[in-house]
Amino acid sequence: MDQLNQKQKVTIMIAIMSAMFFATVNMTIVGTSLPRIVESIGGIEYFDWVFTTYMLTSTIAAMLVGKLSDIYGRKILILIGICIFTVGSFLCGTSSAIVELILYRGIQGLGAGMIMSAAIATVGDLFVPRERGRWQGMLGAVFGLSSLIGPTLGGYIVDHFDWYWVFWVFLPLGILAFIMILSLYPTFTRTGAKEKVDYVGSLLLSMVIVSLLLGFTWAGKQYDWVSFPIIGLFSMSLFSLIAFIIVEQKVESPILPLYLFKNSVFTVSNTVGFFLGMGLFGTIIYVPFYIQGVLGKSATTSGFIQMTMTISMVIVSIIIGILISKTGKYKAFAIIGFLIMAIGLYFTSAFELQTPLWQVIVVLTVIGIGIGMNMPVFNITVQNAVSHKYLGVATSAMQTFRQIGGTIGVAILGNIMANQMSSQLSSNMSNVPTTNEELPAAFTVLNSPQALMNPEQLADVRATLPSSFVSQFDQLVLVLKASLNDALAYVFIAGTLFVIIAGVITFFLKEIPLRTSNREEQEPVNNNTPLKKQLTPMEES
Repeated sequence: MDQLNQKQKVTIMIAIMSAMFFATVNMTIVGTSLPRIVESIGGIEYFDWVFTTYMLTSTIAAMLVGKLSDIYGRKILILIGICIFTVGSFLCGTSSAIVELILYRGIQGLGAGMIMSAAIATVGDLFVPRERGRWQGMLGAVFGLSSLIGPTLGGYIVDHFDWYWVFWVFLPLGILAFIMILSLYPTFTRTGAKEKVDYVGSLLLSMVIVSLLLGFTWAGKQYDWVSFPIIGLFSMSLFSLIAFIIVEQKVESPILPLYLFKNSVFTVSNTVGFFLGMGLFGTIIYVPFYIQGVLGKSATTSGFIQMTMTISMVIVSIIIGILISKTGKYKAFAIIGFLIMAIGLYFTSAFELQTPLWQVIVVLTVIGIGIGMNMPVFNITVQNAVSHKYLGVATSAMQTFRQIGGTIGVAILGNIMANQMSSQLSSNMSNVPTTNEELPAAFTVLNSPQALMNPEQLADVRATLPSSFVSQFDQLVLVLKASLNDALAYVFIAGTLFVIIAGVITFFLKEIPLRTSNREEQEPVNNNTPLKKQLTPMEES
């Protein structure tokens, strides 16, 4: 796309950002509304599967689309992704049970992975590495804006309308994004010999991801860690990985060229992205549990409170993107960002039953600043470190490692929350005085912490109780809140540790100069060429 002028490039980026906004706003809108959705259709024990399935399918799609977009172009894959995502969004709104919602979220994830991977790689097609900082910052701002609008609107919808409008309200935006990409994005013209698609490698990579993530998701919940199903899943993941490595060394056009991992910048960036995903995705989804479940605020209030984190993230992301483009430096921003994130996440573990809202807002703002400092960095580092012909693969690998980390993080933290909730509830209930009187049937609403996600319902139930039972009802609600708060403290501490690990690994990131051209350093080489000869000087950094 070197022949395009600046106005054409900006126009294409507007189309790309509209597609990204459509995908990300539908992803973030679920955060504050899902507790109420689950309260409506049931299945709180499968709560994390709504996120896990989405991230699982989007991770697989992102990795596979990276190579396919290098072969067939980004446009067609973004268009297909928008269609799949739109269908998935519509189906989510028709769900009558948690199993259906999980299935349809998986369809959404496939579309989202295609959109995000191809969209971010487009920045590398349009702009040289030195110019990408401001545009990666803009994409981060789009994600932040969707995170700003999504949770707030999602909370408002479930408070005032039927929950299915959470998934349907932005469907017209999907149609608009499709039209913009179709009309504004240049059509890809193939040059040179046709590359073969690595179907075997794609299948094996999918098996690695699926079995690994299912193992982490089910372990400690449906099955013991040392049970046959979990050991079997991890074994399948290991054997699939070994087979994948063997295949990728032999095929002509690998889905993920393994010699890229000889590049220290590529390897370190993806490792950092993995732990960043664990800390970020795995922790932020539990913030609404605290605001709604512990503090007893409405979903709308939860969205407004989380808005402060998003605003700070958007502003800082844009500023850091501009600074990266101006200075060519990025490592210091990432390290400082992780430090700020870790501090913010640690303070979330200190939240109590009566923590003032202003303190919650301050802490979330700090977390947003840290996220904003990291948002533009690591896509730039991987794109800058490899030849342009590997742009799609490198970008999708970054997305994949981050999402795998997020999925594993959600699973691990979900296990922590479930185990701690059970333990804390058992401990706290021992302090509740017992009575010989038979409790009213309304007390059954307190059999699950799911009841805390709907403060209005609790108030309605309380109003129907005889006055002699009101005090005991309040005491049981308080026990539930205290148990949930204690369990969330462990979740937030674990998230802090993941972010600290990501920050430490960042110290090993080599800060190489940002290139000022997208031209290849050498002619493409055959995949069977010895590894050392395949790497350009930039790739050996």
